Amino acid sequence: MNVPKELEYTKEHEWVAVDGRMARIGITDYAQGQLGDIVYVELPEVGAEVTAAEPFGSIEAVKAVSDLFAPVSGVVKEINSAITDSPELVNSSPYGEGWMIVVETGKPEELEKLMSAEDYEKLVETESP
Repeated sequence: MNVPKELEYTKEHEWVAVDGRMARIGITDYAQGQLGDIVYVELPEVGAEVTAAEPFGSIEAVKAVSDLFAPVSGVVKEINSAITDSPELVNSSPYGEGWMIVVETGKPEELEKLMSAEDYEKLVETESP
């Protein structure tokens, strides 16, 4: 399982790359592995507002459909349209080409609630059979 140390994480298995007030968001390697082959991703429109801990879209795999939860509140500034055409990028490159959205955070203090890579690894260990 790949857990890049420079990223922040959520209990819902999203990762966040923070750059000032901008937060690039995707799902973790663990999450894509649990979902299996991803066949469809639904993302919000640019300009949409998202709220921390609330769904911002959904991801459909052969096995299941899951909500995507916003790690932070803010305005969607960019979406990765490549994954709507090629959702398998989320499986092959969850931290690279498979990113989901970029949000301009409206509440920077929410970033402090994110988990470190070490804490996320401990969470996954407790969830793994």
